[in-house]
Amino acid sequence: MQALKGVKVIELGQLIAGPFAGKTLAEFGADVIKVEPVGTGDPLRKWRMLREGTSVWWEVQSRNKRSVELDLRSAEGQAIVRALAREADVLIENFKPGTLEGWGLGWDALQALNPRLVMLRISGYGQTGPYRHKPGFGVLGEAMGGLRHLSGEPGRVPVRVGISIGDSLAALHGVIGILTALYHRDARGGSGQMIDVALYESVFNVMESLVPEYDAFGAVRERAGSALPGIAPTNAYRCADGGYALIAGNGDSIFKRLMAVIGRPDLENDAALAQNDGRVARVDELDRAIEAWTLQRPLDAVLQALEQASVPAGRVYSVKDIVDDPQYRAREMVIEHRTADGSMLKVPGIVPKLSATPGAITRAAPRLGEHTGEVLATRGWPQRKEC
Repeated sequence: MQALKGVKVIELGQLIAGPFAGKTLAEFGADVIKVEPVGTGDPLRKWRMLREGTSVWWEVQSRNKRSVELDLRSAEGQAIVRALAREADVLIENFKPGTLEGWGLGWDALQALNPRLVMLRISGYGQTGPYRHKPGFGVLGEAMGGLRHLSGEPGRVPVRVGISIGDSLAALHGVIGILTALYHRDARGGSGQMIDVALYESVFNVMESLVPEYDAFGAVRERAGSALPGIAPTNAYRCADGGYALIAGNGDSIFKRLMAVIGRPDLENDAALAQNDGRVARVDELDRAIEAWTLQRPLDAVLQALEQASVPAGRVYSVKDIVDDPQYRAREMVIEHRTADGSMLKVPGIVPKLSATPGAITRAAPRLGEHTGEVLATRGWPQRKEC
């Protein structure tokens, strides 16, 4: 039995943040009913690269879910959501604040119908505050949360991470909130509750020591390329064949082993470099010494020598490297999955790994409205494809 088997989830969200949270719950056994707009469905069905008219991203984001077509602007669609919410454990939405209230489906209305309901609300800026009504996408949350300011090379335009990291972070925070709320409800005898997740706050929550450094020292952390300011040495170092070795020699004992490998006993035994603060003061010198060594060797030789010395190091992976890598295969992190049209597709595996109740892919991503009749018929509604 999967850990969340029996948990009933209604997913009203679209695109990334809300559906990613639903995906995670579904992988561990929750019954996720995904409500999609009539005729068009979730816009993610048409995002990025399409195969046979459907995004291959969709096959990952919506696996294990059931699809129901509803017009949430109609009285009938709203009535069906209320009926579904009465028996649900969780409802997920990521509309702009106030949208569900306009349809009579806000927190107060649904809680009155089902006091045990846990409702996850993901938005750009949260359900309160002066920015609550602003539309917000992940890219804006990444910028406001402080991540964009730190991404890129010094003196150049701030760059975005190549994925929608703000949406994914919001989804993961939402899942944490859902599981916490379910535990409070079921193990502590509590009631349901509303979980308010803002995109920018989810990014901000992983910004480490940014605020206390500013408060204590007036320090504004800036872009630093591939280095990690204040921790040394750790960087990407060029190799003789044009590759880059990522080397993390910032532990005190690791640093000594690294200096021994590159043939710098003077730095290895320098008392001023024994701890991180001393190394940070001379980080440019250390980076030059390390790269002088890596530039004389191809990437594979560099990584082999560092592995033998137990110095953490690695290469920059492309997706081809990921698919071909034995570690990914051994932990089933790239798996082949049969889609709804019968074709096979490599997709990411499931995280985290649970020893007793592991996640699983039990159902292909649904065709639009595939389960509308099934879901409505079991609840006494007419068996129509769309409402």
